[in-house]
Amino acid sequence: MTDVTPRGGARFYIVDRESELALVRRVRDGDRDAFDEVYALFNVRLFGFLARLARSRDVAEDLLEETWLRLVTHAERLDADTRLGPWLFRVARNLHLSYCRSRAFEETGWGDGIGLWPACTRESPFEQTAGSELERRLEAALASLPVACREVLLLVGVEGLRPSEAAVVCGVSPETLRQRLKRARGLLAERLEATPASTVSRIAAIKVRA
Repeated sequence: MTDVTPRGGARFYIVDRESELALVRRVRDGDRDAFDEVYALFNVRLFGFLARLARSRDVAEDLLEETWLRLVTHAERLDADTRLGPWLFRVARNLHLSYCRSRAFEETGWGDGIGLWPACTRESPFEQTAGSELERRLEAALASLPVACREVLLLVGVEGLRPSEAAVVCGVSPETLRQRLKRARGLLAERLEATPASTVSRIAAIKVRA
């Protein structure tokens, strides 16, 4: 895996594969320090993902707590070759879906003002091209998309998962994921039609690694 930085395109992995496998072994063995390491690697990113899906900090915090509880309670049952990031994002995503269903969730407005890029990020790629005004427009446009579209853009465009990994998170085939991503890009571009075409095309063409 590689170091994560949004500059020049999102990249998902933080530690190399050998280190991740060792971390999984320690988590399965109940090593408390291993849980702390996983928490440090993914907590901020999981919160950002959940906050943008739920559009509520309070809901995101509750779902985040439940996500970590699931890791603790399922640790012994993790496969030895588990990829921790996709596993955690899938749990978080499924918890959000359950939340929506159990409460007959109605999508309204953009709750709290949660930025598109993590708070620890100094500059987003969009700030480098069109500044904070475009980021605000993009944020609002993203919030207006159906959850299925929003989640694939977040997973691939922001978190940097490969389509095959995002497909695992969403519980669909890679081809279905690619189709969903294409539709999501199109809808996002429509929402941003008031933005200059050259900028919209750069946003809509979020690069996807095979």
